[in-house]
Amino acid sequence: MGKKTHPPPHQHHRLESNASPSLKNWGELPRDPAARAMDKAVVVECGWGRLIFAQTFDDPRDAAELLRTERPGRRDIVFYIRDPHVALAHAPQELFLDPSHTFRLWLNRYRPARQRRQGFTVRLVRTPEECDQVNRIYSSRGMVPFPDDFLWANRNSRVVTVLVAVDDHSEDVVGVVTGVDHKRAFNDPDNGSSLWALAVDGQTHLPGIGEALVRQLAEHYQARGRAFMDLSVMHTNEMAIRLYEKLGFERVPVFTLKHKNSINERLFIGPEPEADLNPYARIIVDEARRRGIAVEVLDEEAGYFALSHGGRSIVCRESLTELTTAIAMSRCDDKAVTRRLLEKAGLRVPRQQAAGAAEDNAAFLQRCGRLVVKPARGEQGQGISVDLSDAEAVERAVGEARRFCETVLLEEFCAGQDLRIIVIDSKVVAAATRRPAAITGNGRDTLRTLIEHQSRRRAAATGGESRIPTDAETERCLADEGLDWDSVPADGREIVVRKTANLHTGGTIHDVTERLHHTLVEAAVKGARALDIPVVGFDFLVPDVAGPDYVIIEANERPGLANHEPQPTAERFIDLLFPQTRFAPLADRSNQIKGE
Repeated sequence: MGKKTHPPPHQHHRLESNASPSLKNWGELPRDPAARAMDKAVVVECGWGRLIFAQTFDDPRDAAELLRTERPGRRDIVFYIRDPHVALAHAPQELFLDPSHTFRLWLNRYRPARQRRQGFTVRLVRTPEECDQVNRIYSSRGMVPFPDDFLWANRNSRVVTVLVAVDDHSEDVVGVVTGVDHKRAFNDPDNGSSLWALAVDGQTHLPGIGEALVRQLAEHYQARGRAFMDLSVMHTNEMAIRLYEKLGFERVPVFTLKHKNSINERLFIGPEPEADLNPYARIIVDEARRRGIAVEVLDEEAGYFALSHGGRSIVCRESLTELTTAIAMSRCDDKAVTRRLLEKAGLRVPRQQAAGAAEDNAAFLQRCGRLVVKPARGEQGQGISVDLSDAEAVERAVGEARRFCETVLLEEFCAGQDLRIIVIDSKVVAAATRRPAAITGNGRDTLRTLIEHQSRRRAAATGGESRIPTDAETERCLADEGLDWDSVPADGREIVVRKTANLHTGGTIHDVTERLHHTLVEAAVKGARALDIPVVGFDFLVPDVAGPDYVIIEANERPGLANHEPQPTAERFIDLLFPQTRFAPLADRSNQIKGE
């Protein structure tokens, strides 16, 4: 085959020169689409990458050659590839056959849902701020975001449709999906359409968002008279496959070609030897392997592993390493010691005393008004009771906390947002607010059933790390709302079922790094130096993350770095351990935080 020329990377629309104006601008269409034959060498720019329709190429090797020109940071897809073995033989070191199944929904058989999901609305984007929220969701799910202003500039496209799901209460975007109209793109003789880049915010407590987005897109193309809607789904994604089959999708023998890049890495490098590590160890190990650092798993259940490079070896337990001294670790482990050291450093902390006789506890409650009861040692929110204003409730909470540690602390309750700030090597690298677990009633199911369903969704979204306990603390929170396990809340009613915002008890986490006030940044850095610890997660309570007011309630010597994506926590962690492996591109994309 002779050498072919291609347009510059920023102008990819078609391989051939007879490109229709429909793909130069999504909103432009020929006057009579039905009068022309199927276009040749068709490429649709979708923002997150190019969709290359292989059936419009005379030779599959031409589609493969175009895929080789993929730009950095994009995810191009060759769809409907004929003779994939021929295309792969053209560039076996650069391309791979995507291990995904293709499913098709015949739109003449599709029937809309009898009842619409409550709590959110599916529609087109309406503001530039919603476009930014779409990118936040894509980034948090490890997907490629849209380039700046791309979605807003092309929101009225007739070729590519982007739908969002918007929370009716908060007005936040909680889901997104992309659709491509094949008929309008290249006068497809099969009259098809396709669905791409479906993503749901892992923090939302609203059920059914993914299904609603798929249905709305199907009905959109059904109304246009399209014959079918195709989609590609990873062969291991059993939950998604069950949903698609429930909606009537059928498996079809269609193949997809992708480029070997860092985004697609997990799809073509095969199973990893340390596959059973939890998400907190996994994010560090993956970053180390990308830099050529050797990894030896010492205890996968506990998250212990050794990293070795250039003659140096460091043992880690998730984000805790040999660089953290036993003294620094013991300071964080004992919450009373943590508080005294931070107070001595001039940082703001709540009043606190050890639980003792009932009358002493009651007197401290009277002075503070509302209390938090927690074990002096422990993690993951175990044994903590929040916002207690009754002496009897305090004594019950003390008994519960003693199940985890003999020494129990009474602490002044301070209202505010729960803020976690990550400090690595005396620099703030991430900050996120944490919200307590909440469910939304549907008018049919009991609270026990709703909590169990929400707990399963949180577990699926966090690799099993986040679940809502059905324990005495959850029961107390329900009772404060006048409810119990068998109550059936009204449709749309939101109920907070835990007072603590810990991820491990079903809480959700929301990135606020770029909004952080410089006083909070300075306090976190000063706290890390007071504890003399290289990696730490501080728990703040703040009225507003953009304001200077705060109290620090805890320090965690082993913070979960995976909870703060898309911030580069794993990158900065490996920079600390092996600074000689730091890449310039990583430094370029690091967030600039006010006050550093």
